[in-house]
Amino acid sequence: MARRIENELGSALAPLGLTVSRLGLLGHISGVPGASYSDLARMSGITVQSVHAAVKALVAAGLVRDHTVRAGSASMIELTPDGSRLLQAATDVVGEVDERLFGPAADPIQRRLGQAVLAAFTGESAG
Repeated sequence: MARRIENELGSALAPLGLTVSRLGLLGHISGVPGASYSDLARMSGITVQSVHAAVKALVAAGLVRDHTVRAGSASMIELTPDGSRLLQAATDVVGEVDERLFGPAADPIQRRLGQAVLAAFTGESAG
């Protein structure tokens, strides 16, 4: 099921020029202002070197600004307005994939799986 979700998300995000991991990085940058490269690596499950490369690519694409003065100093990475718009569009796409895979019209077993996963993260009953 995890592979199917990843494939569905990857296909849905591709027209936006995003991968699941880049979407995650944009989300972390947006949600954790001042996060260090090490923090971003930990949250994303990738190496610090990979975060540096990914941030550099996001800067080149005009999605992120990196105001970090020098290595070792506090990070000052933020989304640009284009990055914020892309993150919102991607969030909408993820919602559509979620609805398709786990919404009312989805396979009943998949719906129950989705409810169980949601309950595990929210502490609510899977019903």
